[in-house]
Amino acid sequence: MAKRAEKRNDINATAIEMRKELARKIAALAPALGENPTAVPGLALYRRTTPTACYRAVYEPSLTVFVQGRKRINLGGTVYLCDSSSFLLTSIDVPVESQIIEASEQVPMLTMNLRLDMPIVREVLSREDLPEPVTSGQRHGLAVGVTGAGLLAACSRLIDLLDVPEDIPFLSHLIHREILYRILRTPQGERLRAIATAGDLSHRTARAIAWLKANYARQLRMDELATIARMGVSTLHHQFRSLTAMSPLQYQKQLRLQSARERMLMDGMDATSAAYEVGYESVSQFNREYSRLFGHPPMRDVKNLRDSKVVAINAA
Repeated sequence: MAKRAEKRNDINATAIEMRKELARKIAALAPALGENPTAVPGLALYRRTTPTACYRAVYEPSLTVFVQGRKRINLGGTVYLCDSSSFLLTSIDVPVESQIIEASEQVPMLTMNLRLDMPIVREVLSREDLPEPVTSGQRHGLAVGVTGAGLLAACSRLIDLLDVPEDIPFLSHLIHREILYRILRTPQGERLRAIATAGDLSHRTARAIAWLKANYARQLRMDELATIARMGVSTLHHQFRSLTAMSPLQYQKQLRLQSARERMLMDGMDATSAAYEVGYESVSQFNREYSRLFGHPPMRDVKNLRDSKVVAINAA
């Protein structure tokens, strides 16, 4: 028993040192606030130096590894807390409410974000030597886990490729697969495995989610969406809410409103034009629903964002 506890302490100490080393690497390679794109496909590094108010964002399938700072994420009433020991796995496109709760100039919030490629996930899952998953009963398409030494080592090696760019085309794909392997072996990888597995209800629901994200401005017809998912309407409703913590109509509404907000903020579009662009037929309905989601009418909200220079509307 004592030897087991000693071994566990050694593993934890190793992970802590590896996390500190990864933080030093990200800090050196992410000098700018916000997103710092890299030459590694799908990899971006982030630096934040101040806490934020809650803001709305759409998370895409990705892995985010936190090495400093803290963030709170709300998905349909379920709150996820991410700190320096956490990774966030997002298996589907999902609208969330996000808030940085711990970050400063001295100790900035530092993260790395790796976009997930579902064909590669399926390729890894197709291997016969992939160990059986650890089950967790995870319901939603978003999960938070503890970053172990193996995952930290793989992430560190992926970032190291930025020092030898000629190695990126060959080695980044191999390390990407190792990262997926290590995620799929965690309890949090259970839902990602299901979404990537053809025939699974989560996989079918993910097809409907992808279609709705690409066609949010169209009128929502549940029978059409159910046909795309190849399941009954009531089953789709249940599975959709299980993955996203919201109904298809609520999901579409959030996508529409966030897209309208971005168009007004980034493209200078007026509220009426933005409403019609994202599929609303009634401007008054758009104004009501926008105010309910963001707390202010459209143009006042956009003015507040510009005045406070809050441009992190789609921050990861």
